[in-house]
Amino acid sequence: METGSRPKKTVLVIDDDLDIRAALRMALVAEGFVTGEAGNGEEGLRVAEQTRPDAVIVDLMMEAVDSGATFSRQLKDRGYDGPIYLLSSAGDSVRYNLDTREMGLAGVFQKPVDPRSLAETIKRRIGEKR
Repeated sequence: METGSRPKKTVLVIDDDLDIRAALRMALVAEGFVTGEAGNGEEGLRVAEQTRPDAVIVDLMMEAVDSGATFSRQLKDRGYDGPIYLLSSAGDSVRYNLDTREMGLAGVFQKPVDPRSLAETIKRRIGEKR
């Protein structure tokens, strides 16, 4: 490793839609992140334990309507203290029906996600500055 270089930050992306995962992976890798991926909450918990991600993005609705919220609670219960972002296609209703602060979430990204906004938000939150 070069002197002064820092290891890349890892973002875990959990979504049951392969296309969404691929789009997020491409956007994040283009901004210098390493990504981990999972297709559901159970797999996401295993991958999180293996990769120790710096941030997590999880789809709200996968195998169950609120599976992303359930995953988030389970991950926090296991001691994860990094930012977790929900990914939703449900629009503004998510903001009114879920108390993201009470759940310990960093925020909600609405689909379709703007790649630059996604990367910049995560960089600010985990201290990754260019």
